[in-house]
Amino acid sequence: MRIVIAPDSFKGSLSALDVAQAIAAGWAAVRPGDSLTLIPLADGGEGTLDAVESSVPGARRHDAGPVTGPDGRQTPGAWLSLPDGTAVVELAQMSGIPLMRSLDPLGASTEGLGQVIRRALDSGASRLIIGLGGSASTDGAAGALSALGLRSDGTLTAGGAALASLGSLDRSQLSSPPPGGVTLLTDVSAPLLGPAGAAAVFGPQKGASTSEVVQLDAALAHFAELLGADPRSGHVTGGTVTTADPARPGTGAAGGAAYGFVAAWGARIEPGAEYLCALTGVPAAIAAADLLITGEGRFDATSSTGKLVGTLIGLAGERGVPVAVIAGQLAMAPVGYDGSPLWAAGLADVAGSAAAAMADPTRWLREAGAAAARAADHSPE
Repeated sequence: MRIVIAPDSFKGSLSALDVAQAIAAGWAAVRPGDSLTLIPLADGGEGTLDAVESSVPGARRHDAGPVTGPDGRQTPGAWLSLPDGTAVVELAQMSGIPLMRSLDPLGASTEGLGQVIRRALDSGASRLIIGLGGSASTDGAAGALSALGLRSDGTLTAGGAALASLGSLDRSQLSSPPPGGVTLLTDVSAPLLGPAGAAAVFGPQKGASTSEVVQLDAALAHFAELLGADPRSGHVTGGTVTTADPARPGTGAAGGAAYGFVAAWGARIEPGAEYLCALTGVPAAIAAADLLITGEGRFDATSSTGKLVGTLIGLAGERGVPVAVIAGQLAMAPVGYDGSPLWAAGLADVAGSAAAAMADPTRWLREAGAAAARAADHSPE
């Protein structure tokens, strides 16, 4: 059999590559003669650099040196260059929640993201892909844009709350986007503002209280008004410049960072899972396979709403390829493209408890991979 193993990372536990290797080891112990293709993936958040680096021939990782982390402490920065001149940057790598010593919803900044982007542009990148996800901040990319030359009469690097005090913005020193444009990868459809916006939906995950959510939403609205006031801002469609719309789905991604880059640089928002699957050659690999094994830390109702595993189930279903799902926890039973149940294993069930699974996820991923192989032994050819 030809098996494609294409998981997401198990966040806070194992990288997508570690997950794929553990599943493969378990499968090979039962069916050593099968052909295994490992394609670790991501949806634009944590693990995006790892996924692209391991799947795109000629991808090279570059050390961006120390940059400013989301809480002001220095943290390592990195980016990838692809053979066609594209630079890939992952917001979570230098501006993510795990880098915070303690949550600071009002003060966390994306300044380090802009510092890494500047270094990629200085190296001659002709196009830019930014993976948005796992952000610690709600600053509308103000910190990142400051590192790229945006100026104001106030501070842009002190987090989302400080945006409320800005009086004006000066774009005269703002770096130009690369000639091939900027693509933003995200798995959320939130607009910038309001009850479904960046502050309301994601602020509490970053430590924001109810009153702080209101404060951040108002600050983002003020920043958007300033940033969108310049008629040059927006995205180009058919040769026409269209003003960036904060109500547009996806602009609330990464604490409104998506809106910041759309308004300042005309960036395009793309579904991260679909984009990275295409970039890493997943559709062709699935089409040539007898089985796809995918997985993530927790499979639940959100898994089918633009996230990686749901996207892969759809791709496989369109090509008539069976799917197996291995997750840390199964909050619901996975179903296929046609609504039929899929073979699935939850590590919490295999190990006997969530605590046991978390204590040694590699072991239980191997066990789940072996179980999937035994199930294949008993399936019709």
